[in-house]
Amino acid sequence: MSEIQKSFTTEKYVVTYPVTEAEEGWRLDQFVQKCMPTLSRQYLKKKIEKGEVEISGRTPPHKPSVKVHYLEKVTITTHNDGMIEDEFWMGKAIPRDQKPGVVFEDDELIVCNKPPFMITHPAGKNLFYCATVFFETMYKKTIHSIHRIDRETSGLLMLGKNPKVAQKVSYLFENDKVRKCYFFIAHKKEGALAFPFTAKQRMDREEGKIPAGLMSVWDENSSDGKESETHFELLLEKNDMVLAMAFPVTGRQHQIRVHAAVNGYPLLGEKLYNGDPGVFMRFKDHEATDADHELLQIPRHALHATALKLTYPSTSYTHFIAPLPEDLAVWIEEKLGLKRSDVEKLIEAKVKEFFA
Repeated sequence: MSEIQKSFTTEKYVVTYPVTEAEEGWRLDQFVQKCMPTLSRQYLKKKIEKGEVEISGRTPPHKPSVKVHYLEKVTITTHNDGMIEDEFWMGKAIPRDQKPGVVFEDDELIVCNKPPFMITHPAGKNLFYCATVFFETMYKKTIHSIHRIDRETSGLLMLGKNPKVAQKVSYLFENDKVRKCYFFIAHKKEGALAFPFTAKQRMDREEGKIPAGLMSVWDENSSDGKESETHFELLLEKNDMVLAMAFPVTGRQHQIRVHAAVNGYPLLGEKLYNGDPGVFMRFKDHEATDADHELLQIPRHALHATALKLTYPSTSYTHFIAPLPEDLAVWIEEKLGLKRSDVEKLIEAKVKEFFA
C-alpha cells in the first residue's frame, strides 16, 4: 500500500493513504489495520473512536464499521503518548536517552552516537524514537538514512542531509567499502573458539521461522545461506565473560550476534541467539520470567558500533569513534570491577591497530 503523504515530528506522526479500487467497501478498521499492521486491532479501534482517523470529506470521529470508498483518502494521526514505544525490564519502563550524541557534522553528513532502543527511521510501531525524526525535528527538513544498526545496538550511525550524499555513502556501505568496528560483551561457553578467530558461517532468513527475524546458520562450505565473515579480537576475559571487538567484513543482519553465538560467545543480554529463542517472544509479549531476566542480566544485547572508517567521494575523513554507552560501562564496572576509562583505552588501541 503506497502512502501519498506523511509527516514526522517527535510529537506527532501524520500519514495519508488512498483507498484503492481493490479496497472499495472495506470497513474502516480493516483498512487501517492493513495500513499499520504492526499495531493491534484494539489499539487502532481506539484511534478511530478518538477521531484520530479521518476519511476525506467526512467529519470524524467515525465508527470502526463505516465503509471506505475508492479514491477517498484516510488520514491517520498518531500522537507521542510516551507509551507506544516503551521498552520494559522487570515490569518497569526503561529510561531512555532522548538525544543521540553528535560525533561529527558538516553540511552533508551527520555521524551520531545512537542510544540503545532508538531505531534509524520510522518503521512498524516505532514512529518517534528514531534518529531521522530527531534531526528532522531539529532542522525542519528531511534527513536521509544511509545505513542501519539494530534497534538494541548502540553506537555510530551515519545520516545524510540530502538524498544525493545519502545515496553515495549508502553505496559504500552496501558494497563493503566501509571499515566497521564493534565492541561487545559475551558469555564464554565451554568449547568456545580461542581468540583471535574469523567466523565464516553462512546465514539467511528462512520462511516459517519463529521468531520471524531469527537467522538460520550453515557451514561456510554449504550452498545454503549467504556468504558472511566477521573477525573477532579479545580485549580481556574475566569470570567467564569476555570484552571483545568484532570487525565485520560483510554486512548481514544480526551477523556479529550470530557469529559470536555459534562460536561459543552469546552476547550478554541476547534474546534471540542464547539457545532459547522463546526468550525473545516472552519479552515481546511482556511475559518474561525471573529466569529470563537472570539469564539476560541487562535489557538489551551488549553490542556497540564503536568505530567507522570510510573515504567519502569528495572529502577524506579520518575515522569516527564513539565512547562506551552508559549502560554497558556501568555493568562492566559493577560486575567486573573495571573502569570505563581503562576499557576505552583498550578499545581505542584495538581500533587504531585495525585502521592502521
